Amino acid sequence: MATNQMGDLTSKMIFTTGEAADLCKISQQTIIRCFDSGRLRGFRVPGSRFRRIPREELIRFMKENSIPTDLLEGGKRRILIVDDDEQILELFQDVLAQDERFEVKTAQTGYDAGLLTEQFRPDLMILDYMLPDVNGNVVCRTVRQNPAMAGMKIIIVSGVVNQDEIDELLRAGADDFVKKPFNTEKLLSRVTELLAL
Repeated sequence: MATNQMGDLTSKMIFTTGEAADLCKISQQTIIRCFDSGRLRGFRVPGSRFRRIPREELIRFMKENSIPTDLLEGGKRRILIVDDDEQILELFQDVLAQDERFEVKTAQTGYDAGLLTEQFRPDLMILDYMLPDVNGNVVCRTVRQNPAMAGMKIIIVSGVVNQDEIDELLRAGADDFVKKPFNTEKLLSRVTELLAL
């Protein structure tokens, strides 16, 4: 495969079985067998036989089978910060954007978060629980219903949440919960842990 084609391929978020085979340097039939047996998870395009594999799932499969992931993981990890508090957004922007491993975008409403999630395809979302238009658990559930977002990590941040609400957020699909005010170093280490950096 030509270098520029491979470059286009490595930035994709969803792969065909042929593309996955090229990246793994194994046959397409092997990828299809792994998909059909459940060793490689993904989804079928509705109304067709076509199989699709989300990026995070392909990376997991490659690591599990000792296939180098350099082509897929060479780029920056994308982080979306969703909070209606300008100061919090600036704080996150300052802390995360300084780190050359991350590309950071921000949103102030659940609606904007939905649009950016589709366009930006974040690897991780830091999500305020109380947004002006919708609560974080609704955003979590919406994201988790989209098979293309299966690998995205979600950290909820909030100052006013009790244990029952935290449990509900984790059930809705959040990977972690951080109480405001938070220690930025601890939060950053949680981000790197979730992204396996």
